[in-house]
Amino acid sequence: MTIQWFPGHMAKARRQVTEKLKLIDIIFELVDARIPLSSRNPMIDEIIQHKPRLILLNKADMADKQITQEWIQYFQQRGLRAIAINSKAGSGMREITSAAQDTLAEKIDRLKAKGVKPRAIRAMIVGIPNVGKSTLINRLAKKNIAKTGNTPGVTKAQQWIKVGKELELLDTPGILWPKFEDQEVGLKLALTGAIKDAILNLEDVAVYGLKILEQHYPDRLKEHFRLEAGLSHEIAKIFDIIGENKGCISRNGETDYDKVTELIIRDIRNEKLGPLSLERPEDE
Repeated sequence: MTIQWFPGHMAKARRQVTEKLKLIDIIFELVDARIPLSSRNPMIDEIIQHKPRLILLNKADMADKQITQEWIQYFQQRGLRAIAINSKAGSGMREITSAAQDTLAEKIDRLKAKGVKPRAIRAMIVGIPNVGKSTLINRLAKKNIAKTGNTPGVTKAQQWIKVGKELELLDTPGILWPKFEDQEVGLKLALTGAIKDAILNLEDVAVYGLKILEQHYPDRLKEHFRLEAGLSHEIAKIFDIIGENKGCISRNGETDYDKVTELIIRDIRNEKLGPLSLERPEDE
């Protein structure tokens, strides 16, 4: 399966991000804590170049805490400060401002030495679709300023938002890269909801989800879907077993494969199997 999704507003967003960089002090790069590398847009490195950056591992409540800590160390070893946050619940919000101030400490001190009065830090929030940018902005601003939604592509324009006296945020639309060099990256993004379901072969996504579970969470896979033998059968037989166990049966008594597909993806996305980290530093 080849996954590509690059709507026109994303190409425009890339141009806008590049134009606004000179106004920005620091980049807040928001990634999905479940897939911290796959949810990073490699195009961002090219666009923002040497601007100071803070990696925000959002949806940390949906990922394994231990694995998330390993990712924080992974980024630190590469000279990038990373913070685990949950923008929906509001955890980690205070740490964002303090981390931004720490990252920009030398620049702030230089300006003070020149007699320049400190102003609010100007930050640009970037990230792929549906990673939680608008939810983060609303949480930081403590009011519903940015439009939110649980589908990718909600934010389609840029806006400045004041966060108290310490931060000014520039929201940007989610940007996916035009071509996935690694189709597994596309599958991980599809599995976590970063790409619109309407353009996907959902059965391929569901099968990939089962394989990830077998790799990292075999016990949960067997228990939740009642697969005593794991994935040892052919995939059609596995779908038959899940369909029977989960009630995904059509009126004529046959397996409803569409319903099985939807159930697998939905249960993975909605934490029915508990917090899941779908990639780990040692896999890279």
